[in-house]
Amino acid sequence: MKQFVIITLITSIWINIAEVTRAMFVAFPLMEEFFAGRIPIGAMEISNALIWGIWDTLLSATLVFIFWLCSVAFGNNLKSIIISGTTTALATIGVFWIASINTRFGRVEYGWYFIPYSLG
Repeated sequence: MKQFVIITLITSIWINIAEVTRAMFVAFPLMEEFFAGRIPIGAMEISNALIWGIWDTLLSATLVFIFWLCSVAFGNNLKSIIISGTTTALATIGVFWIASINTRFGRVEYGWYFIPYSLG
């Protein structure tokens, strides 16, 4: 149980740092560029923070669950970490990337730095 709690905390901290960084340096500038003059884009408000918090919690839960599945199948080792991290990154950021292209918000070439960034 202690190891599970430590893994969950480390994962949550890492995902929150990565998501806040992605939001500040990628998502928000893209939204401001895309919606320039169409609708006002304001500062981060409590409703935005709550949504990002729910998203971060979903990512953390997904990664911890996939890591648990991998550790049961392959043991608690580096292989499980790499497989679970890569799977989660490709699934979550991949879905975001595809959704942004489908809504004409993003560009195909963004995948060249979204996916490697999410693996970091």
